[in-house]
Amino acid sequence: MSEISIPEGLDAEFAREAEENQLRLRGALRTTYDFIVCGSGSSGSVVARRLAENPDVSVLLIEAGGSDHTPEVEMAAAWPLNLGSVRDWGFSALPNPHLNGRAIPMSMGKVLGGGSSINVMLWARGHKSDWDYFAAQAGDPAWSYASVLDIYREIENWQGTPDPARRGQDGLLYITPPIEPHPVAAAMLDAAVELGIPVFDDVNGAMMEGPGGASYFNLRIRDGRRQSIFRSYTYPLTNRPNLTVLPGTLVTQVLVEGGAAIGVACILDGRSHRFLASQEVILSLGAINTPKVLMQSGIGDAAMLTSLGIPMVEHLPGVGANFQDHIMVSSCIWEYPEPIPPHGNGGEATIFAKSAPELDSPDIQLLQIQFPVPTAELAARHAIPGGSWGIFPALLRPHSVGRLRLTGAGPEDPIEIDSQILSDPADLVALRRCVELAREVGNAQALRGFVKREVMPTALPPAAMDDFIRDGVTTIWHQSCTAKMGRDAMSVVDSQLKVYGVDRLRIADASVMPRVPLANTMAPSVIVGELASRAIARERRL
Repeated sequence: MSEISIPEGLDAEFAREAEENQLRLRGALRTTYDFIVCGSGSSGSVVARRLAENPDVSVLLIEAGGSDHTPEVEMAAAWPLNLGSVRDWGFSALPNPHLNGRAIPMSMGKVLGGGSSINVMLWARGHKSDWDYFAAQAGDPAWSYASVLDIYREIENWQGTPDPARRGQDGLLYITPPIEPHPVAAAMLDAAVELGIPVFDDVNGAMMEGPGGASYFNLRIRDGRRQSIFRSYTYPLTNRPNLTVLPGTLVTQVLVEGGAAIGVACILDGRSHRFLASQEVILSLGAINTPKVLMQSGIGDAAMLTSLGIPMVEHLPGVGANFQDHIMVSSCIWEYPEPIPPHGNGGEATIFAKSAPELDSPDIQLLQIQFPVPTAELAARHAIPGGSWGIFPALLRPHSVGRLRLTGAGPEDPIEIDSQILSDPADLVALRRCVELAREVGNAQALRGFVKREVMPTALPPAAMDDFIRDGVTTIWHQSCTAKMGRDAMSVVDSQLKVYGVDRLRIADASVMPRVPLANTMAPSVIVGELASRAIARERRL
């Protein structure tokens, strides 16, 4: 544990006490805990806290990554330095013929806090249509927009314009609009007005109940420092004797006996260990590692597992299927007349829109970025000046769906990520419209003072524009849906997030989402953690 990034109300004395307590607990690891939570990301940190709030419950929180005590994590502006570092799992999708054969990186957090410790710190709650869709798929109104709105109000400490119907101000999570918006962000909202796009006070307010609009982002940044979910939820309880946080530990298998999860196998300090759970095991390893561990445990598609010699525990063909992600074109770029330094997280304004008028909710998004971020393929074809800014055109409602597959039975065997990005022609059509909208915004009168020239893509014939998109597509790191909640044959968990056919095993992370929401996945993953915790407390009478 570190002595900085201390949540409000906690001082250096608490930091020392927490560190000493965790060293003591890790030095005397128990064989059995009441609950084992695997993964300290945006869902796992929530579950660990909510369970450990009960002093009679012992919780082991296992994390494969290491400490979040590093400037690259703590300082908001340093987030790009985490990508490709030791704090990144470093996954890569298979070469994709729809992306001109490119194999794109799939970064995921491997550190205390998971993705919330390496991401761009945007708090995006999801559209009303997302949550109502989740509720319909689960057959449970607890997942509806009206229900999760109550939870959001409970957990948020919102610093922006008051909205008692939608925003809370007394919760754990400090959330703020940009304190001093970058001038390009302010001009982007003016450009939206110029183009007839409504501008809202709050990206997470009424805007997420309608057809779209423009707004500043909500940020998880305080005084220039990242506010990860681990730091906000879990860290304040690390001085307690009933919560053990175990970093540097790789979960390799869920142990199942008599149709029930009894614990986990893992690798700690290069040696195999087993920890038992007297109550439940909760997998919160993310949408790539959760299905990987499930399949290594014999839970997945029978034919695939049998072909690898993995003993079958439960045939669930949906494990690893339904892979979804948000993608963006990286990126439309304009050169400054005079460079303006980036600040904050480097991007503060956004626009949600429809690629076709008949849609019932937005399906495309523009994300303003204060510095150029081209892919290697686009950078090789364009002279991109350092003094530039950009707009990411993003696809939020992908029709293309991929799949994850094991390449071997061992934990060291890599997972195969067949993303299938742009395999459905409808996605390319939507991205074309999104790039068009980005160019309309970037070349609007309101932004003229920040434009010396449009660097890319400029006006291109259709075939060249498609080539620009295929060479520019990258992930927004919102991998999800690979162990989806639902009631059909491809569902993996029920509305309480319990794994079908395996007792005492739950999943709480983005893999349970039936579809990727119109949001960065941190905030929806917090809701997944909250609903999982409440279901456990209710069923276990905690």
